[in-house]
Amino acid sequence: MSTLFVTATGTDIGKTYVSAALIRQLRARGRSVEALKPVLSGYDPAAPAGSDAAVLLDALGEPVTAETLDAITPWRYRAPLSPDMAAAQEGTTLPYEAVVAHCRARMARARDILLIEGVGGVMVPLAGRLTVLDWLVALQCPALLVTGSYLGTLSHTLTALLALESRGVPLAGIIVNETAGATVGLAETAAALARFTTAPIRIVPRAAPVPDLAELVTD
Repeated sequence: MSTLFVTATGTDIGKTYVSAALIRQLRARGRSVEALKPVLSGYDPAAPAGSDAAVLLDALGEPVTAETLDAITPWRYRAPLSPDMAAAQEGTTLPYEAVVAHCRARMARARDILLIEGVGGVMVPLAGRLTVLDWLVALQCPALLVTGSYLGTLSHTLTALLALESRGVPLAGIIVNETAGATVGLAETAAALARFTTAPIRIVPRAAPVPDLAELVTD
């Protein structure tokens, strides 16, 4: 069984798009895939079909129901803020230990491949001083880092890489997801990042099919 944690350099970078594409590619190869997006902010209960959880369910070939939403995304908050802020607006806090325990339980019983999609970027606060990076460290699984091709992405990506490396998080690869309207080339961005890491780098153009990412999932 393999577990892969999909994280990013920030929010609205394309984690869910990449995760859904990866799920479809793995299923096309005959692999059994399960997915979790345990924490979601910016969730509108009146429009569940438009949520990131629904995108992942569609990639898995599952309907969007109350049961499937609870299974894939147990902790959902309305405000489009970091989880700690979104939870605070609802008079609560994100139960970090429960989130970690839930992920570990799913990892333990996964039959083949489990994809866990994080929330926001690597250093997004979850509760108190705990961040997505702490969550990654607790799960002890490889990370797939999604970044963009906007001006400034090199600094953001290298900072994220440094944070992951500082805590010993293994890196499965980097996905450079093309940013709409970007003035920086995909290939140039990937080449610049390659000077700083030996991790596999894949580029995802907006106007073309997603390249093969399934090879980044190790057995």
